[in-house]
Amino acid sequence: MKSASDPRVAIVGAGLGGLACARVLQLHGRSVTVFEHEASTGARLQGGTLDMHAGTGQVALRAAGLLDRFRALARPEGQEWRLLDPATATVVSHEEPGDADDDRPEIDRGQLRGLLLESLTAGTVRWDRTVSGVDLLGDGKRRLIFSDGTTDDFDLIVGADGAWSRVRPALSDATPGYTGVTFVDIGFDDCDTRHAALSRLVGDGTMMAKAGGKGLFAQRNSNSHIRAYIAFRAPENWHVTAGLDLGDTAAVRKHLLTVYEGWDESLLHLLRYNDGEFVNRPLFALPVPHTWEHIPGVTLLGDAAHLMPPLGLGANLAMLDGADLAHALVTEPGLDDAVRAYESVMLPRSAEAAKGCAEGLDHLIPPADS
Repeated sequence: MKSASDPRVAIVGAGLGGLACARVLQLHGRSVTVFEHEASTGARLQGGTLDMHAGTGQVALRAAGLLDRFRALARPEGQEWRLLDPATATVVSHEEPGDADDDRPEIDRGQLRGLLLESLTAGTVRWDRTVSGVDLLGDGKRRLIFSDGTTDDFDLIVGADGAWSRVRPALSDATPGYTGVTFVDIGFDDCDTRHAALSRLVGDGTMMAKAGGKGLFAQRNSNSHIRAYIAFRAPENWHVTAGLDLGDTAAVRKHLLTVYEGWDESLLHLLRYNDGEFVNRPLFALPVPHTWEHIPGVTLLGDAAHLMPPLGLGANLAMLDGADLAHALVTEPGLDDAVRAYESVMLPRSAEAAKGCAEGLDHLIPPADS
């Protein structure tokens, strides 16, 4: 085991929160290893665009010494926001950022993750290392158990492994529950040329139309790409009830066009002409509040700690969690003092945010009886 001044720390999960924690630790000369089940940095697409908030995500980036590099990649114009009438596609509300407005600039998730990965010491992330669980050993050690049967012991294990965390059961028996809302993810490549009308409708930022417990949301990404979400309330197995094979793109398209019948044709372009498949993403959330009794040597951050609906807070809070935990580890007198200090701030903060996101989802896609 490492010395008390440089404890052996394992972070499970190479998402934004885990990488932010690792970066801040390394800036302060601390040792850390990140274990990630994906085979490599390019193993899968990293999702759409994120707005980095001045009071959360940008605070973490500043702590990581990456704020200027972030700003060089970010898109302040992406803060533009439009609400459209579903029946006519006319603009109901329109917000445009000012010239000096950088409160919530947008950046592609993949670009942000790449920025964090590039900032780490070579070999920090151990790719293709799937964690299956954690053992709390009687001598105070914490043991990571890998899916290949190997193990490794640490002074601190940080679960940054998302919604279905394998670290969380060491602290909590809570599991995510379905929110009643599903997002179906679609994309449009070369949108300024191939989907020019849609590109104008979306603008530089986010376009939204909603009514009757369903919505269509589209966001400008970099490289002339638009990512959109078809959002509706339905049972988690809605496609089974509808007799759909999600791999049958034509059948899914036909069904969704029926669900959105009566919406303006310019909005239905999202359903008719997307590039690639429809990706089903039922939304899950942890109970609110999600708390646990402190156990030395194990803690959680990001979605592993406070999974909530994706309304612009999750990535920001995960990065702030990571930076706060790292800061505590380098400033508090002992390892357990640090984890307690971090949890005393993170848990109430995340409970408040999760409550707000749950209410926000109900406002965005209202339940049928509301």
